[in-house]
Amino acid sequence: MEIMQVTGSLVCSQRVSGMGHWNLRVLRNVKGKLSVAVDPVGASVGNWVFTSSGSAARFACGIPEAQIDLTISGIIDFWEPDG
Repeated sequence: MEIMQVTGSLVCSQRVSGMGHWNLRVLRNVKGKLSVAVDPVGASVGNWVFTSSGSAARFACGIPEAQIDLTISGIIDFWEPDG
């Protein structure tokens, strides 16, 4: 798991069938790297979230055969990043 911050949404009108119709969010980790994640929990821009990656990401979204690599697993209510 990794802690990341939601920086925006990603709109994608054409997807492979295994992607479903989940919301996609752009995330930034504490080092500034951007990633895209499936969002089954309804995170908003500015929220700090924890993510699951790799095969755990498919199980976190509830569909193990989904073609995803990063899932937002929860919204963090309180956290103060270092630095």
